[in-house]
Amino acid sequence: KISRITEILSESFSGIKIIKAFNREEEEISRFKRNNHDYYRELMRSTRIIEATSLMMDIVAGLGIAFVIWYGGRLVVDKTITPGAFFSFLTAIFMIYTPARRLVGVHNSLQQVKAPLERIDRVFEESREKEGEKELKGISKEIVFSNVSFRYENTKDDTLEDINLKVEKGEIIALVGRSGAGKTTFVDLLSRFYSPVQGAIYIDGINISDVTLQSLRQMIGIVSQDIILFNDTVRANIAYGRKGATEQEIVDAARAAFAHDFILELSQGYATVIGERGIRLSGGQKQRLSIARAILKNPPILILDEATSSLDTASEMMVQKALETLMEGRTTFVIAHRLSTVRSADRIIVFDKGRIVESGTHDELLTANGLYKKLYDLQFADGS
Repeated sequence: KISRITEILSESFSGIKIIKAFNREEEEISRFKRNNHDYYRELMRSTRIIEATSLMMDIVAGLGIAFVIWYGGRLVVDKTITPGAFFSFLTAIFMIYTPARRLVGVHNSLQQVKAPLERIDRVFEESREKEGEKELKGISKEIVFSNVSFRYENTKDDTLEDINLKVEKGEIIALVGRSGAGKTTFVDLLSRFYSPVQGAIYIDGINISDVTLQSLRQMIGIVSQDIILFNDTVRANIAYGRKGATEQEIVDAARAAFAHDFILELSQGYATVIGERGIRLSGGQKQRLSIARAILKNPPILILDEATSSLDTASEMMVQKALETLMEGRTTFVIAHRLSTVRSADRIIVFDKGRIVESGTHDELLTANGLYKKLYDLQFADGS
């Protein structure tokens, strides 16, 4: 039981972004509470057994010692044994009894385990995120970043500085730049994993700081290089994208993600348990399940964070097809180090040291002969 609780905590902490993005905090809290309750129930059952055993031991030991003293005393009086032999025997009994009696201390140890578990439970229940009151119903026009700046705690420099960007509904935006330029932080602000220290982000003119996290994150789907899957069935991992999804909807999402065929080849198909973090699947298979989950969620806004960076060529081709299906009709932000994957974007935004330094199509940026051209030439040279 305790190993299962540890596993759930590990999955929850490592997959915190996915949990938040899919608005599954309450389900994860319930899952933890359910397993914690099962563990507590087993703990109490064990404690009661130990206490009952300890009580019986005390009763039996007390009666036994009383009988030994009475009977031994008679033998000493009758001179059948010497007083020294009697007291040696009595001492041996007490030496055996003392270690056995220490088993009672197990109860205190078990009680000490209970307190940390209750504390972890309180951590799950504590909400540190500021909630708005408005409900977002969708996106009909645009997403606007207005004078947005952000810095992480205990740092002096801004990770993002004075970001201004307008993205039309249905537009595919590629975010490129050197590592640490601020690309991932940019999309994390849109999902409200963090809040700007300056400026604001608007969806159809509504400041996302004023809307509920539930309604905001319901609109956003995330597929990242850090694939988070849970130690559950294939079906459950895909269905994580939307509560109450039917079997047919799950299968349709898997087909759209080019995952259906390999799922059927698994030992139990959609009922196959994939192991912690999907350890029984290949990188390409895990990524396609992640895409199927996002397809099932059907979000109007999509974030692809290095979604194909760690895949081999064959897997990347399959995943790329699935991503193209996923991006149809959605406002999409694509983060990619490999510039060959962003050529077809409607617009490419180039970040450098937390600022937007260039914006345009692939051809326009090559003609501009700026940072994008340098990055492109560098990768092309490496590739050759």
